[in-house]
Amino acid sequence: VQLQASGGGLVQAGGFLRLSCAASGNFFRIETMAWYRQAPGKQRGLVASIDNGHITKYGDSVKGRFTISRDSAKNTAYLQLNSLEPEDTAVYHCNFMIFLSTYRWNQFWGHGTEVTVSS
Repeated sequence: VQLQASGGGLVQAGGFLRLSCAASGNFFRIETMAWYRQAPGKQRGLVASIDNGHITKYGDSVKGRFTISRDSAKNTAYLQLNSLEPEDTAVYHCNFMIFLSTYRWNQFWGHGTEVTVSS
């Protein structure tokens, strides 16, 4: 199983980006799709997650600005980043909880995609 993330870049404060993360390989189903981020010198933290029932959770600092969604048919998660702030500058990593069979699951990380917000 591999996760391929894309969509990062350099944007001015107040701008927007859309990140994507697609899973490929052999697996049964994807339960939870999530985005984490890690800024220089800081720990990795949860940005947003969405489960198989489309229930979403957000970190406090991004509520109202970021939106997570999923296309289960494409095995893809999206993160819409609006009203970006310099504090959002970080490497964004996707993380999927994937069932490899009916009862066996594992968590997979994609490579990071860098988001830089200039003031």
